[in-house]
Amino acid sequence: MDQQDNFIYLTFALILLLLGTALAQQFFGDSVQRLMQSTTVITLLVAVWGVKSEHFILRKTFIFPLAILTISMASNWLDSAGFDQFYLLLLLSFFIFTAFKTAKQVLFTGDIDGNKILGAICLYLLLGLIWAVTYTLLQLEFPNSFQVMQKHSHWFTLFPDFVYFSFVTITTLGFGDIAPTLPVARFLVYLEAIIGQFYLAILVASLVGSRMSTLPHKS
Repeated sequence: MDQQDNFIYLTFALILLLLGTALAQQFFGDSVQRLMQSTTVITLLVAVWGVKSEHFILRKTFIFPLAILTISMASNWLDSAGFDQFYLLLLLSFFIFTAFKTAKQVLFTGDIDGNKILGAICLYLLLGLIWAVTYTLLQLEFPNSFQVMQKHSHWFTLFPDFVYFSFVTITTLGFGDIAPTLPVARFLVYLEAIIGQFYLAILVASLVGSRMSTLPHKS
């Protein structure tokens, strides 16, 4: 995996991880949910942060599962010590910086190709995850921020619901089964919907158009 194909792997990995998060929520317990979220972090580290280095330690096959278990145990310890919101802030910061790094590779390195178009899709998925973490933090701090949400849940049980809600919002589906009630929550929700629509209409459309313009035309 290198800078020419990293987003191909990352796209499929993120889709599988989102599916795994849903399966873990429906069929398994909290420990599996933690493992899925830890796997997401490690996958992003390898595919985005370690793409330029062949010697990046997390690319070692035997290190990958150890890193997942380490982050999962660290998350469990922070929760038991009452630092769950601190962990979420770290996770939010990581997703934001990863999104910036992905955008930099997509927009400012070389010609537009299929890998970079997939990178734009990965960035779209990262935006959804960023808002999901933000909603989780808001619900923990202000338990009445959203309807149809349990007021006294752990973050790792709230997070999958907000992943669902975030992608429903960013695509402007708006099913209404989860709804914001407080003003700040409502602001974040419509801001995500606006950014999601402009992202698809401007950035992704421009990348695809640039790619199509470079393809050879039949006479």
